[in-house]
Formats: sequence, C-alpha cells, structure tokens
Amino acid sequence: MAPSLSILNHLSYVKSSSTLYLLSIIIGIITIFLMLKLTRTRRNKANNNLPPSPPKLPLIGNLHQVGTLPHHSFYELSKKHGSLMFLQLGQIPTLVISSADMAKEITKNHDIVFSSRPSVTAAKIFVHGGKDVAFSPYGEEWRQKRKLCVLELLSLKRVRSFQSIREEEVVELVDSIRRSCATSKEGSVINLSEMMIATSNNIVSSCVLGQKYDTPKDGRSNSFGDLGRKLMKHFSDFCVGDFYPKLGWVDVLRGLVPEFKTTFAGLDACFDEVIEEHKRMKKNGGGDDEELLSIRKDFVEILLQLQENGVLDFQLTGEDIKAILADMFVGGSDTTSTTLEWTFAELLRNPNVMKKAQEEVRRVVGSKSKVEENDVNQMTYLQFVIKESLRLHPPLPLLVPRETLSGVKVKGYDIPPKTRVFFNVWGIQRDPELWENPEEFLPERFENNSVDFKGHDFQLLPFGTGRRGCPGISFGLTSAEYILANLLYWFDWMLCDENGEVLHDIDMSEMCGLTVTKKVPLHLTPIPYFSCIRN
Repeated sequence: MAPSLSILNHLSYVKSSSTLYLLSIIIGIITIFLMLKLTRTRRNKANNNLPPSPPKLPLIGNLHQVGTLPHHSFYELSKKHGSLMFLQLGQIPTLVISSADMAKEITKNHDIVFSSRPSVTAAKIFVHGGKDVAFSPYGEEWRQKRKLCVLELLSLKRVRSFQSIREEEVVELVDSIRRSCATSKEGSVINLSEMMIATSNNIVSSCVLGQKYDTPKDGRSNSFGDLGRKLMKHFSDFCVGDFYPKLGWVDVLRGLVPEFKTTFAGLDACFDEVIEEHKRMKKNGGGDDEELLSIRKDFVEILLQLQENGVLDFQLTGEDIKAILADMFVGGSDTTSTTLEWTFAELLRNPNVMKKAQEEVRRVVGSKSKVEENDVNQMTYLQFVIKESLRLHPPLPLLVPRETLSGVKVKGYDIPPKTRVFFNVWGIQRDPELWENPEEFLPERFENNSVDFKGHDFQLLPFGTGRRGCPGISFGLTSAEYILANLLYWFDWMLCDENGEVLHDIDMSEMCGLTVTKKVPLHLTPIPYFSCIRN
C-alpha cells in the first residue's frame, strides 16, 4: 500500500514544553500576528467566496476545533458546514471534502489542480526534499517516478514474484503461535497485534531491501526495525513549521528537527549499506541484465539495474533511489498491519462473520499442509470481510494531504492556491445516504455489489482516487489476505485480557499515529484447530 499519513495526526503528539520552547512560541505568536495583519486584507480581496467555515480564533484559526481524532472532528464539523468545508489551521488554508459527490466533482473536473503535495518538515528531511513518489510535488519528475513504481515495483507480476517471501514469513508466524500454545495446556495469551505488525514489516522489508526488518548487522547500532519505528513516530510528531511556515526555527530550537536529522542519518547510512551490499553481490556473482531483472528480485536490485541500464526517461540518482525505498518501507508495512488488526477485531466482535469466514477458508484449503495463495483467490467471503473492514476502518482516514497548484472554483466557491486538502474517506464511507446501516460490520453488503476500492467508486476510497491514488493496492492486500487466511485456517480464537481472563467485549478505541490503529492491542488465546481435527 502506498504511504499514507495525515498531517493532522501530529496534533495528537505535542511534546511537553520547555522554557525555551515557550519563549519561542511567544515570539512566534507576535510574528504571526504581524504577518496576519499585513496579509489579511489582500487575502480577503483575492478570495471573496470561500466555502462555508466554522468560526475562527485569532492566530490559531480552527486548530482548536481539531481533536485527537481529526477525522471524527472533521466529520462532526462537516455536518454543520457542508461537504466542502474551509478551515484555517494556523496559517494554512485547508479544505475538507466529506462526500462522495464532492470527491467525484474534484477528481473528474479538477484533478490536476488538486494533485500536488504540501511541503512538510518530516517529508523534507526523510525523503530528500520530496524526491520520492508519495510526497513529491506534482510534475513531470513525479509522473516518471510513479510510472516506474507501478511498472517495475508494484505490478501484479512483481507482487506474485514475492510469494515465497510471504509464505516464509507466514509459516514463521503460525509456528510462533503454535509454540505459544504448546507452553500451556490451558492456553497462553499472545499479543496478536504485535505479531501481525512484525510479520507485515518483515514481508515489506524483505521485498524492498532483501533483508528482514529487525535483522542485526555487525557494526550497525540500529536495525532497520529500530529506525523504522523512529521514522513512523517522527511522521506523527507535531511540527510548528507545518502550520506556521515562517516559524520552522521553533522546531529547531525545541530539538525536533535535530532529532529528525539524527534518525535520517541512521536510515540513510543503512540504505547506503544495503545498496553497496547489492552492488558487491552483483559484482561477485555476475549474471546478465535480464536475469537481474527477473522475478523474485528485491526493490533495491531492480532500481539499481534500471539506474545502470539508463532505460528510464529521467536520471535516477542515488537520492531518488533512497527516497523511493523510504516510501515503500514506511507505506507498505504500517497500513497492512493496521488493516489486519481492525479486520480481526471486527471478526471477534461478530462471531457469526468469523464462523462464516473460517468455514470458507477451511473448505477451500481442505486438509492440505499449507494455505496456498491460489486458494485465497477462491475465498470471496474473506475478500468481502477485508473490504468491509477497509470501509469502516481505512488505515489513513484522511488519506495523504494534497495541495492545490493554483486557485480554482469548485461548485461556485473560490479555493485559493496552496490550499491543503483532506479527503475524509472515513466520513464518506459511513455516510448513511450511501450505506445501509453504515456503522455495522456487514461483509454481505458486497455480495452482488460491484462497488470496489480501486478509486472509481467514490463511496469507497480507502486508497484514494485520481492521480494521487495509491499505486500499491495489490502489494498490501495480497499480504493482508494471505496472513488472515492462515490465522483463520490454523486456529480458533478466544478474546481475553493480558492476564488470560476471558472477555466478552472488545475495546475499539482508536489512536492516531502514522495510521489510525487500535488503542488497545489484541490479546488473544489461540486454539489450534487442525490438530484437534486430526486427533
């Protein structure tokens, strides 16, 4: 899955203030006030007919109306102010789209204008100033890089080539759960959330880099796992400069930018090490170009070979390669594990759905010694389950924010240039005018229903739409479906707390980070199923 984070998730992670930080904020507020006084008249003349907006406060605008779960806040505000809502978040003009019709209007008639990305602190540091695909501004270079990723890294053929990696990691997951079962006759409690995260990360890391997420290396102080976790946290940190562009120095004074740069230096060094290792292997191992671009090559090998061959329409630099790898590294892991966690939570809440899904999985697989990926293609109800989970719990409920390239008129309203744009797909996918019983988990709603999540049906947009839609849908979903099928095939599940006490309800609270995850991890007791059948 493509990278996907919401800038507003930063609001959940404001760090404790120091004296220096408070002084810098006071100075910053005075600066903002002076800038606003100078620009307010000109901005009002330029934008005479903005979309409806909630009342604003001086200096902060509508920031105070955005809670710890921004998609919920936007949803409630949109009920009062409409599906095209204008906010002022600090100094940033912001547009929130909250209906399928409005998403369709923008995508069909104004997609190019709405296809750029805002320049934010974390992206500027971690993806070499926007040399990746997810955060790169709209233009010819972005188009070429996206085309490269779609054709060479995320195509269906390439996704299938990683089948053995997925199988290896899932076998290890199943064996690990079995071992935990063997430790106690009464059944042991496992943190399934943690195990699904580890498996998802290892699959992505092996496909992208050719090594597991937490593989230690001699002479390296941090594993990719350590750095990856720091990177995901940093993408959720609140940066003053992202809402007050002239005050980026505040993030330097409070130590946030130096912390970002330290993590970046470690990650960059690791990428350099992996790239050099791949170059050494090629030099020592030989092999022709066609062989090196054959199936079952990791992304580093593919990108290095494309760089060497010079077959692209643009120059692929070392910084470009590392920025694209960071995209895949971050975007592919967290979204997959989040989807799995919410799907499993909904299955536990809905035992009839769980039973129906398990019956299908076990019927299709039969008594084979392993679940094969071809089996999963026959599990239509399992696919409905994941689709319904993505409807209720999109991993990135506001998608990755966009930015307008120029001023544009939408439905008679003036949208200024450089406006930050959020698609509240969480709200769209719970719209009672589009979905019957929208708050209920009903996979059956997709039977005899052609609505899909590939960006053409605007009532279901967990991966976005238009030019900035996620190019990695197949990559992420293939892993999620295969992991889920194995968990349902090999085990029955009992909900409990960390101490093994059986629970009859599950906490579905959300927590904003890089993605919106469950606040309380899944602690479950696995019960081996197939061994019981044999006995």
